[in-house]
Amino acid sequence: MSLLKKGPIFSSGILPDEGLKRALTLTRAEIISEVRESGLKGRGGAGFPTGVKWNLAAAARGEHKFVVCNADEGEPGTFKDRVLLTDYANLVFEGMTIAGKAIGSHQGILYLRGEYRYLLGQLEGVLDGRRKAGLLGQNILGKEGFNFDIEIRMGSGAYVCGEETALIESLEGHRGEPRNRPPFPVDTGYLGNPTTVNNVETLVLATAVLARGAQWFKAIGTDKSTGSKLFSVSGDCERPGVYEFPMGITIAQLLREVGGESAKAVQVGGASGTCVPASLFAQTLAFEGVPTGGSIIVFGPGRDMLKVARNFMEFFVEESCGQCTPCRYGNVALLQGIEKLEKGRCSMAHLNELLALGESMQLASKCGLGQTSPNAFIAIVKHFTDEILGRALPAQQA
Repeated sequence: MSLLKKGPIFSSGILPDEGLKRALTLTRAEIISEVRESGLKGRGGAGFPTGVKWNLAAAARGEHKFVVCNADEGEPGTFKDRVLLTDYANLVFEGMTIAGKAIGSHQGILYLRGEYRYLLGQLEGVLDGRRKAGLLGQNILGKEGFNFDIEIRMGSGAYVCGEETALIESLEGHRGEPRNRPPFPVDTGYLGNPTTVNNVETLVLATAVLARGAQWFKAIGTDKSTGSKLFSVSGDCERPGVYEFPMGITIAQLLREVGGESAKAVQVGGASGTCVPASLFAQTLAFEGVPTGGSIIVFGPGRDMLKVARNFMEFFVEESCGQCTPCRYGNVALLQGIEKLEKGRCSMAHLNELLALGESMQLASKCGLGQTSPNAFIAIVKHFTDEILGRALPAQQA
């Protein structure tokens, strides 16, 4: 029995490989056009239009092209991709195969989070089954000249490798550090070849788009955030789990569904996301509202929000690759500031300096880790001022 609480797409009865079979009747341009028309955006958090990414990779010059599935699900509070890989692996591999047809690739790579190694045998078994069924390999489903296969590579548990260029560095056997951009992976990706990197959930939804059509997908969600979204819900609620809701659901509506109506705050998007107080629960979970890669952490009325901030900053201090100065030193300074606040030894002047530092990190850090790691600290200080200021020294005592 699946752990996923199904919504409009997963309960729609799409048949196995229905999307792939339709894709094989279309040209590469027609597949990309269908995905673009659907409005599907990346479900890993960045929200880049999937059809645009595929089109860029398809148009790039290169004898070899690669489809990479980013299954390095390392964001705290996120476990939706684990459920998809466990219960819907065929849909993941089907989506990769469709992407291969679209961009002109013959090779796919699933980059699997190091902590998910226990899934490796199961996933290899699914791949073997698809090869035997003619769904991978040479002349897929009798389509002359369409050859595509998939291999699985293991990550080593580094959070930063969830960033697509750091992931590619890791695939190439290097230290997982983000690359300077441009060039972008769609032009110069794995081994210098055009590469599209897509999240697990994105690839699954691409199969739904091909199976039922762009207009069907667009009818779900909002005008700017089409389709549905999987949410990994945890924390102080009665019914944690993985839920599928249409894009555009409000935070308050989600909390009612999961039994978390008494929450004082919700962390949307994991440690690198946004801390939303109860006064803003009317906001929507959508790209035009509060965007998220899928993590929803519920904080009940008894939670100490400063301890929440400390927990997140300890994580980022540990996971920073140390390549750029704002992230390498900034996260340490923020954590030290939180420790001073806990002891009542942080002045208001220093607290304001920490907030300014966090804003500088958002602008000056090289990759998404450093750009987002101050988010929770800044939001908690802003929205839970009473909790924080009670621990800061007045300026004259600093």
